[in-house]
Amino acid sequence: MQQEIQGFLLVPKDSDFTIKNIPFGVASKVNGNPFAATIIGDSVINLSKLEELGYFKGPLLSTLGSRVFDEGNLNKFVSLSRPHWKEVRSEIQSLFQCGSQLENNQEVLSQIITPVKDIKNHMPITIGEYTDFYSSKNHAFNMGSIIRGPDNAMQPNWYYLPVGYHGRRSSIVIDGTDIRRPWGQVKAPTAEKPSFTKCKRLDYELEIGAVIGGTSNNLGEPIKVNQAEDRVFGFVILNDWSARDVQVWEYVPLGPFGAKNFASTISPWIVTVEALEPFRIQLPEQDPEPFIYLKEKNHTSFDIKLEVFIGTEKSPELEHFTTSNFKYMYWSVNQQIAHHSITGCNIQPGDLFGSGTISGTTKDGRGCLMEYTWNGKEPLVLKSGEQRLFLEDGDVLEMRGYAGDGENRVGFGRCNGKILPALDEQYFQS
Repeated sequence: MQQEIQGFLLVPKDSDFTIKNIPFGVASKVNGNPFAATIIGDSVINLSKLEELGYFKGPLLSTLGSRVFDEGNLNKFVSLSRPHWKEVRSEIQSLFQCGSQLENNQEVLSQIITPVKDIKNHMPITIGEYTDFYSSKNHAFNMGSIIRGPDNAMQPNWYYLPVGYHGRRSSIVIDGTDIRRPWGQVKAPTAEKPSFTKCKRLDYELEIGAVIGGTSNNLGEPIKVNQAEDRVFGFVILNDWSARDVQVWEYVPLGPFGAKNFASTISPWIVTVEALEPFRIQLPEQDPEPFIYLKEKNHTSFDIKLEVFIGTEKSPELEHFTTSNFKYMYWSVNQQIAHHSITGCNIQPGDLFGSGTISGTTKDGRGCLMEYTWNGKEPLVLKSGEQRLFLEDGDVLEMRGYAGDGENRVGFGRCNGKILPALDEQYFQS
């Protein structure tokens, strides 16, 4: 059950940012410096200023001997521990609940609160490393069926380990960043040799990103699966943009490269494990039984509804066409962490783990266009009559996610990007 908390800040109906959420991010006023922040309703709260004014008085944070919200990212805070994170979140809720010392203190409120319409979001953390997994069974089966047929859809290793690959942190961007269509080598099925061309099969991937926190494990010492959640600071929505035609040619034998490194977009607010706790659900039993290092006492995920919208140049109003859920995971985040570190890899605070595309059990729950259109054979038909096999220039793709509803809603905000045309070929001629 959710703790009953009534806040004094106005929270619009169906807001993602109720007082029961308290996500963490980084924001700035126009032409101002970025500051650590949280958000309640439409009010962005300056945590750096709140800390400077001495409002974090809990026994853990107050005895650190130095400030944690004094930089333009959350890395110091993320590098602490779950007890620290819980203490700060609880103090923020107490400060903004009805009857608190801040409720009628306009002098302080004017220093720490900015309307959301007057701020710009920034990357919440400086990301260390990025790893993307492939952990939704529905997605893996659909993609395997498209490529190899339903009788040979699942690779032999998939049920034994969380398949993943190392991505590129430098091209991870914040919500609202435009995405330029990439170039690459492409080989058509009937062609004798590849060609150098603009990507024609540009796609999105609906994912959840886990932000790693706490202290790093020592090199050579794996993280135990039942202790792995202590390394999860929170979650964001993640769109891992994909150049499908480029990927087909390049991925043998080492896996994705340029097709996946040109851009990934995250939502700006990190939602904590504590905020999502009321929405924890049991995942189905795994068969075969995982090896001992992947065997969890509680195999769980969270009931987070995930939605995808598209707008076009002809019809810019966003249209909803996909609903999936974080409950459609086969391998949990804890298992991903345990497997990533089983060889002794040191996982660092600030790392980002992508869940892999999350697909539901029906067509309107498929988590990418390659699935939704069955590799271009079944077009997505929009209300305007336009059709999409893959993303076109000028398209706006937006993802949203939330758990619960009403006063208990805990959401992520949006994860949005617009497709820009590829560079002209003349760019490559000098």
